[in-house]
Amino acid sequence: MKHEGFTVWFTGMSGAGKSTLSDRLITRLRDGNARAELLDGDVVRTNLSQGLGFSKEDRDTNVRRIGFVSELLSRNGVIAVVAAISPYREARDEVKRRIPNFIEVFVDCPLDVLVGRDAKGLYKRALAGEMDHFTGISDPYEAPVDSAIVVHSDLESIEESLDKIWAELERQGLVRNE
Repeated sequence: MKHEGFTVWFTGMSGAGKSTLSDRLITRLRDGNARAELLDGDVVRTNLSQGLGFSKEDRDTNVRRIGFVSELLSRNGVIAVVAAISPYREARDEVKRRIPNFIEVFVDCPLDVLVGRDAKGLYKRALAGEMDHFTGISDPYEAPVDSAIVVHSDLESIEESLDKIWAELERQGLVRNE
């Protein structure tokens, strides 16, 4: 597979399917011998953003840090795949403006479906008022208004969503088999 560096940024609420889709995309890219790195929000918080809380300022700082790393990777010919809630539109848009070939993927899923999927019980705790700053419950999630790709994880299979993402990457000339 021939490619230049670019960033695919998955955004959406907790449990929407960002990590699942980003893992599958990374596998598909690497199976084609692409140079690709995954920046998962949970892993980044543990290693790069340790000590940050969940205030708006800390969340924006986290998004900017992930964006900085993504920009470095992309600029050096690596495909950066990001899976991060990144709840605030302004911070996402700031990163989007900095990175050429930035593809935003909004993983959309209704709250009632997310609550039903909630294996860790986080939504249940947040809805009971036991967790502060939980995105979509006690803190806002500002959905993108102009994502390159919108997948509906409550209506589409993982493969359907992945095919939609891949088709857009091909349409933009970011991936091609040679």
